[in-house]
Amino acid sequence: MFSMAITPTPTVLVTGAGGQTGQIVYKKLKERPDQFVARGLVRTEESKGKIGGADDVYVGDIRDAGSIVPAIQGTDFLIILTSAVPKVKPGFDPTKGGRPEYYYEEGAYPEQVDWLGQKNQIDAAKAAGVKQIVLVWKRKAEQYLADSGIPYTIIRAGGLLDKEGGIRELIVGKDDEILQTPTKAIAREDVAEVGIQALLFEESKYKAFDLASKPEDAGTPTKDFKALFASVTSKF
Repeated sequence: MFSMAITPTPTVLVTGAGGQTGQIVYKKLKERPDQFVARGLVRTEESKGKIGGADDVYVGDIRDAGSIVPAIQGTDFLIILTSAVPKVKPGFDPTKGGRPEYYYEEGAYPEQVDWLGQKNQIDAAKAAGVKQIVLVWKRKAEQYLADSGIPYTIIRAGGLLDKEGGIRELIVGKDDEILQTPTKAIAREDVAEVGIQALLFEESKYKAFDLASKPEDAGTPTKDFKALFASVTSKF
């Protein structure tokens, strides 16, 4: 007689769940309750309302390490999608052409959000015993994550497209060899899917790769994610 041990469904926390890609990841996780228990972390109550305001969405500031602990406690996996967001300077008139000038709000510069904010998340995840972290494209925090000892998957996505996912052949590469490909873009939905699939396969662990896709009419849509991750050889 084989006794099947019932393993609890893993809990996945998506930080930056109010952002464009974060919302997609959170929604995809919610659609797979048999595989994952979804959690989100957003910065404001307003963002929480925007994605449905469920009890599994926590409000916290990644720059304040203590405020993200409740969200990370009891989490098996962490997908980091937080990002410093530049704002357009007031007074820009798009009808006059020209390029808008951008600024960062006080305390929300990339150094604080993309570096210290990511570092706080990695530290909190390590303390909470998180089993794997998926990080989407933040160079400075990547090294810190690789050195943390936690199994990681670092996804360096090309230009993000707001297009339907699951219909293109995905390309993974390293050391910017992918830049040789004619398209360096990828649908946000595909980035979200790769981030979630990374939690399902051992082949994704301790890997870092560039991610792009072939044009819609070239190649066959990627369905075998295990093989995709297995084809990556670079650890950083």
